[in-house]
Amino acid sequence: MPDGPTSGGMRVMRVIARLNIGGPAVHATLLHERLNPARFASTLVTGTEEAGEGNYLALHGRTANVEIIPDLGREIRPLRDVQTLSRLVALMRRIRPHVVHTHTAKAGAVGRAAAILAGVPVVVHTYHGHVLHGYFSPAKTAVYRGIERSLAWRTDRLLAVTARVRDELIALGVGKASQYRAVPLGFDLAPLLAAERRRGELRAELGVGDAPLVGIVARLVPIKAHEVFLAAAKAIRQQVPAARFLIVGDGELRQTLEQQTAALGLADAVRFLGWRADIDRLYADIDVVALTSRNEGSPVALIEAMASGVPVVSTEVGGVADVVEHGVSGLLAPMDDAAAVARHILTLLADPGMRRTMGQHGRVKVAATYDAGRLVSDIETLYEDLVREKRLPV
Repeated sequence: MPDGPTSGGMRVMRVIARLNIGGPAVHATLLHERLNPARFASTLVTGTEEAGEGNYLALHGRTANVEIIPDLGREIRPLRDVQTLSRLVALMRRIRPHVVHTHTAKAGAVGRAAAILAGVPVVVHTYHGHVLHGYFSPAKTAVYRGIERSLAWRTDRLLAVTARVRDELIALGVGKASQYRAVPLGFDLAPLLAAERRRGELRAELGVGDAPLVGIVARLVPIKAHEVFLAAAKAIRQQVPAARFLIVGDGELRQTLEQQTAALGLADAVRFLGWRADIDRLYADIDVVALTSRNEGSPVALIEAMASGVPVVSTEVGGVADVVEHGVSGLLAPMDDAAAVARHILTLLADPGMRRTMGQHGRVKVAATYDAGRLVSDIETLYEDLVREKRLPV
């Protein structure tokens, strides 16, 4: 008998590079914890985070049956990655999963390669976005594109968190359309849907009274383009001097962004809050949530804000338009267009009725689309269908 989890019938190993705070960690841990234990035995394999990224489990609570392989993390280190591959193969041969399901780019590459070498019968990968544009040099991007194309042919099912991400990958030659399923993220929405009950708590904590509050919730990394948010904040302050801006999150660019904030004369208007576990408390008091990314898969912060009834302003990149309907649940701007972001935020700050209406539309859409129960049901059915197709005894 294999070592590892003993409950359930189908053994599932989930592999993710690291559980830094963000959508992939929410998605992977939710599935790991909520698959029906009478039918599935889950093992979660993960690496470690870089400095400043934050650890999702430390913020939201530990979980069982987790295997840590430190060098599985984000950075590419050829020698260590070979060692990680070897450790993964050994772990898979010991646990003998029926299904290996990988998440994020590096874990998708190393994890799927290990599954192939270990003879795992069913291999699934989820694209929470992709790194095939906007992240690396053209030469490195071409290499990664070739790796993704090669691995796709040995993967039984390719999942994308939005239809737009799926279509981009197919256009890039990664896999066949028949291999793909668009499976939206899922969340425990109850605290967010009831966020209004905490209205006033954050404002009291920060001492900002009834000042207009604009927030951005994102890792402090280049792809999130916080400098665009800060440029928009400067333009907004010229029209609404009382406005205040909250930057929620942490990362490698924190010191740089703090320096940029001071250079723009915004030190008295911008608060860096770091990572917060009380996210419902934040959304309860923020008037507009912004996102200025240059690439997104399925934008978790926007989904959370919409569930909380907060209107959003975002750059129209990646899967954003699959989540936000322009003019209905939020307003979309071109990438890197700080002036357009500022105009949209000013429009919403000036019109409380529009904010309420957009917030209500967003909440309805999110509640219908991104519920955790729907995600778990989708994935359980997927695994059972794939195992049945392979005629595996479970």
